[in-house]
Amino acid sequence: MNLSLILIYWKVILEIAILWFVIYQVILFFEGTRAIQVMRGIVIIIVAFFVFQRIGLDRLDWLFKNFFAISVIAALIIFHPEIRAGLARLGQKHIFTVQLREEELDLMLKEISKAAEDLSRDKIGALIVIEKNDPLNAFAKNGVAIDSMISSELIQAVFTPNNPLHDGGMIIQGGRISSTGCFFPLAQNQDLSRIFGTRHRAAIGLSEETDAIIIVVSEERSDISLVYRGKLYKDLSQEALFLKAKEIFKLKV
Repeated sequence: MNLSLILIYWKVILEIAILWFVIYQVILFFEGTRAIQVMRGIVIIIVAFFVFQRIGLDRLDWLFKNFFAISVIAALIIFHPEIRAGLARLGQKHIFTVQLREEELDLMLKEISKAAEDLSRDKIGALIVIEKNDPLNAFAKNGVAIDSMISSELIQAVFTPNNPLHDGGMIIQGGRISSTGCFFPLAQNQDLSRIFGTRHRAAIGLSEETDAIIIVVSEERSDISLVYRGKLYKDLSQEALFLKAKEIFKLKV
């Protein structure tokens, strides 16, 4: 086997590896969105396009070529929320994160869980956001900086009605309360907006753009929910909230 043939083989292998990586990243990009369902239909259309070319169906081939010419614009319109969320996640990735020790993580989550339970019992609403891997600095800037140790009493004091900081959400970064009174993007799902209040919609909206762990206390229903990556875990007890938050916080992805 001569050198030129070996280079050709390596070139093919490299192209396949790059193509596999791109496809894998596209799947991750649309993971958990409605786009992943539509992509199945797109794959079928692409396969049909190549079949029409191979068997010489010229009119259908012409139709599909013109269809693909406008499909790029259509895709940008249809998948606008998914593209926005994916680009936001891509731009927020960072290498260096604050790693909490096991006992620090347990203490933080215990204080948050206790505060959520007490607020729920008193029918006081709250929105608590815990930074995981994706940085929340852009959202923290639109609130009031605190930079305080985490305690159940402080969390409850912040969300007490008539407190100047009780509106919006609280952001926790690196095991400390960084800011309160923060506002987040609302969920795009219009059906959801008729079921849940603003806190839940804000929680789901933020979870669509970041990997933050978001805790919502409903003042209307006096229940506790946790939101992560667009998924809502409802009616959690103090212990269940602690366990679920710790489980998610320790996930590697």
